[in-house]
Formats: sequence, C-alpha cells, structure tokens
Amino acid sequence: MTLVAVACLLALVPQSPQPAARDLHALLAAEPAKFGAVLAHAHEYRLQILLGEPFVDDDGRVRLRHSSLGDARQYFYPASSVKLGAAIVALLELQRLAAEAKAPFDLDAEWTIHRRFASDAAMPEEAIPIRRDLRRLFLVSDNAAFNHCFELVGPRRLNDALWQAGFTSARIWHRLSEPHPLAENRVTRAVTLRQGDAVLEIAARDEAARFDATFDSGTFDNAAFTDLDVGSAHMRDDVREDGPMSFAQKNAIALLDLQCLLAAVVRPEIDTSRRGFPELGVAARAFAVQALGELPRESKDPVYDPKEHPDHGCKFVLPGIRRVVPPEYVRVYDKIGRAYGFTIENAYVEDLRSGRGFFLAAVLYTNSDGVVGDDVYDFAQIADPFFADLGEVIARAVFGKGPAADGR
Repeated sequence: MTLVAVACLLALVPQSPQPAARDLHALLAAEPAKFGAVLAHAHEYRLQILLGEPFVDDDGRVRLRHSSLGDARQYFYPASSVKLGAAIVALLELQRLAAEAKAPFDLDAEWTIHRRFASDAAMPEEAIPIRRDLRRLFLVSDNAAFNHCFELVGPRRLNDALWQAGFTSARIWHRLSEPHPLAENRVTRAVTLRQGDAVLEIAARDEAARFDATFDSGTFDNAAFTDLDVGSAHMRDDVREDGPMSFAQKNAIALLDLQCLLAAVVRPEIDTSRRGFPELGVAARAFAVQALGELPRESKDPVYDPKEHPDHGCKFVLPGIRRVVPPEYVRVYDKIGRAYGFTIENAYVEDLRSGRGFFLAAVLYTNSDGVVGDDVYDFAQIADPFFADLGEVIARAVFGKGPAADGR
C-alpha cells in the first residue's frame, strides 16, 4: 500500500481520544541482553528515542502519539540527518527562482558550483544534474550534495525557511566535510543554473551582515541544548588536545523537530502543530518521498554496487525491522546521520501489507576512548546492533508480530 493510499485509509479509521504513550524504558528493559548496558548509562550514551504513532483524534485530524526516552535537551550532533531539511529547502528555492526568472528550473536542471575558497583549487566546476545530485543525498548521504544545497540557498535562507516551517530548534551553522571557519560558512560560492536554453547566474554572497541582523547573537546559538562539550579529548589539525570539543557552533536540531520534519515530507496530512511545507510542489514531494524510501540497489540513476552500499548502509533500523516484517513488505523512509561518535536514525517505517506505519527517531553516542575527531568510534560494536535491535523491538510492539517473519 502506498503512502497516498494510507492517507485515504486513515480517513476511515474511527475517531478516538489520544492513546496513552508507551513506556519505552520498560519495553527496552525487558530485553537486558540487548539494551541493558546502554540503559544503565543512558546519559553518557546521550540516548534519545522518540516513537511517533499516527492516530485520528476527535476532530478528525491525523496526529502522532509520542512516546519518548532520554533527555530531549541534551545535545547531539545531527550529522547527515539535517540533509533532509536542506534538500527540501533547495527544492523550494528552485521553485522560487523559477517563478521569479520565469524559466523552467526544476529537478531536470543542472547546477554548477564555482570555486571561491583557497581550498577549492582542485574542485571541478562541472554541471551536475540536480535530480541525480539530490538522489545521492537521499540514497547514500552524499556530503557534496548537501553542500550544493547550502550554496544555492545560503545559510540565512536555509535557517529561516526551516524556522518558518516550524522547526525552530534548527541551527545550520556549516557545510559538511569541509572545514571552514565561521566567517567562510556565512558566505556562499557562485552557482550557475541551466535548463535547456535557460541560464541563471547566482552570484557568490556574503551573508554575514544579513545573517547577524536576522539571527543576532541572542537568538542564533545552541543555548537551548545542554552538554555542548563532548568527549575528554579532541583532535585539532590532526593533533590530540586534552579537553572536550565544543559543539556550541555546530549544527543542531531537536529530535522532535527532526521527526516532525520527516513527517512533513512523507505524511503531510499529519498535524504536528508545525506549518511544514504546503508550498512544496507535488512532483518535488513525490521525488523526495521516493528517494527517502529507495534502496541503493534499486536505483537506476545513479547506479550503486550492493556490496559497497548494502540495504542497511543508510537505514540503520532496517535489519531489525526485517526480523518482524518480511523484506518484500517493509519500506523505510529515512535520513540517517553518523559523525563524531553520534549515530542518528530518523525513519518512517511502513508495513506495505496493512499500510500501518510508525515514526522512529533515535540518537546514540558511542565513543569509548573519549577522543572526538579521531575516527575511532564504537559504531560497529555498539551502535549498529543497538539500532537493529531497537527497530525490531519497536516493530514488534507496534505491529504486534510474533516470531520473526523471515524465519530468523
């Protein structure tokens, strides 16, 4: 059953009062072999889990029953999970530019990102199909594609668009996998848009003054979060320094906003109390939803080798979900993140047989040596099995399944 069919089906669901939240701690504590060690040190692991289950309220609105675990104010580095917001805002920007230029700039256009910084000497100035670039962002979490969105939109408009959509905890400070000082992250590279005979040159911009005027120092900061210092040591220019790394000027977003952002894209009929993106075109939204749910091996453009990009590579809960729902009947629409020891999953999980689904967002910090930036983290040892097991236990609780459907 498709997401559109689900929306129609939900309209027939009897109205009911908001159901009570689930006790996620009890749910996980019932399996101590899988979750006991993390639960015993939840604060150190910066554990957060947020389950959102759609229901129809007394007024006929589709809403989410939220069940949560962990400290919602404790900082986590969102890593690639913020790429979803950047991609949607870039799609909106294409719509705006097309309307203003009266030219057909859409997903079939190409963009060329031009050099600006001293570190750009080896960067090719090539025309990149936007559709393919954004698919890279969704399917394999390509960092360059995120940065291309950043150049098109600019940091001020990117943050402002997310805030206007209701995701007010978002703080997008910087590009990804490009080390720039703050001043350079408030300027953009020039961008050329081309579609057929239509060409639009977008000049490089210095947004520092406009940025500070709109988001002054009393507003644009990470002060809403706690524990902004992470680790016991950190790497600076490949040299180990004692003391934690400050994330006071790193990208940030609350887990609830992250989950509601995904809902605004894949299930826009859900009332999350946020405005969302009602102006996003039907074709653009359909493109994003398809790419969010697609597996790399299913992609025709770009083409990916399943050995290099396995199904679970960017869908951390998928292995556990498949212990509950046969692989051919499960679809996971998600955007993950992983960096600095943090692992983030932000997913909508759907059983295609019934159309039932749930939203699951979670954070785990695994860094046993305490050094931030040394690329030695406990992803394979702790985070990967945790997220797989989390997917399984939540799917069993929501879908009510018995023994593993695929025989494992």
